[in-house]
Amino acid sequence: MSELPGNLERSPGDGLPRAVGAEERPAAGAASPSPGAEWLSVGPDGREWEAQPKWRRDFPIDSPRDEYVARRDFTKFMVVISLGFVVGQFWILFQNALRRRTGAPPVRRIARVDQISVGGSLGFEYPEPGRSAVLVRLGDGRLVAFDQSCTHLQCPVLAQVDRGRFYCPCHQGIFDLETGRVVAGPPERPLTRIIIEERGGWVYATGIERRTG
Repeated sequence: MSELPGNLERSPGDGLPRAVGAEERPAAGAASPSPGAEWLSVGPDGREWEAQPKWRRDFPIDSPRDEYVARRDFTKFMVVISLGFVVGQFWILFQNALRRRTGAPPVRRIARVDQISVGGSLGFEYPEPGRSAVLVRLGDGRLVAFDQSCTHLQCPVLAQVDRGRFYCPCHQGIFDLETGRVVAGPPERPLTRIIIEERGGWVYATGIERRTG
């Protein structure tokens, strides 16, 4: 009979290897012990211990226990992720409540960062419902956002990303796509900038910046 490693001994019942000091391995058809019990299971291929290759007999792995630990760790990971999401939402609610008291614009989620490709744009409402704004991804990958109302007579401007500009069709006002500053036409003030932040893969509007020149 081959000699076993120091951390194994032979079961008195069936002579099979088991961890030193472990309980007897359950008989066929008997209820399996809990995942925390100290016993050696059959190999991942389902064959009996004697049929396992020598390297597996020399380095036994308790597959059920290993799977149990993996499931437990995955559950912990999901709980942490969910908790982080909930805390983040409560933090946004708290900030918005504080901003309402101080008269500051609210924090509002606009879209996922990867939702807007280079050269693309997305309309949204900010800081209040019905107030149109537009989010644009520039050619270098950066995101910018502006109020969509022309500073001349409040006509909605159009994002012409391929031409690098915002265009007002009412009186041919033109604004720079990156800065919102006036390039041509009757407008005298730049577009109102929407302050944005990226958090956890999402784009948020966090405030507004009105400029005079």
